[in-house]
Amino acid sequence: MVQIARALLCKVLVTAFDSTQTTGRITEVEAYRAPDDRACHAFGNRRTPRTEVMFLPGGHAYIYLCYGIHHLFNVVTGPEGMAHAVLVRAVEPLEGTEFMYARRRMAQTPKRPDTHLTTGPGALAQALGLHTAHTGQSLLAPDSPIWIEDRGYPVQASDIAAGPRIGVDYAGACAAREWRFWLRDSPFVKQPKKR
Repeated sequence: MVQIARALLCKVLVTAFDSTQTTGRITEVEAYRAPDDRACHAFGNRRTPRTEVMFLPGGHAYIYLCYGIHHLFNVVTGPEGMAHAVLVRAVEPLEGTEFMYARRRMAQTPKRPDTHLTTGPGALAQALGLHTAHTGQSLLAPDSPIWIEDRGYPVQASDIAAGPRIGVDYAGACAAREWRFWLRDSPFVKQPKKR
């Protein structure tokens, strides 16, 4: 699960909704693992209508609503029955940026895309058109509107930074696990708020 999280960096997340394709290179992720991770929604193998998707075989989308506002996209990564998932926290926009700006209701500039466009899990989900209605969607099915591609972007171990996950202080000792990974030199990374 942690290895998969690291391996997702530099892969390309693609959505194709209503004849509109948008893509972004994954720049930041966080790993979650039941049953022992108190930061995981399925801690203790808790099965609810929301978390049931996490127990599907790896390769499904787990999308939940945070604070009743933000749709957050995760990749289910465990074998069937083991609730492991990776939250995609940020992407670097590649294609379809005009649609991303429209979805985010942001003014588009002629320069390089604004880092706020897809930095942060809620922002990237909105920009790519991801909603809770897509939870449970297979990312591997040939007709899936959501998938992940390997386009050969090089990444070395030295390119990857690791640290504690963001916003999980309630998880006690689990909050200190360095299961957040990001591309060290990418501007498309959500920086934790200073305390």
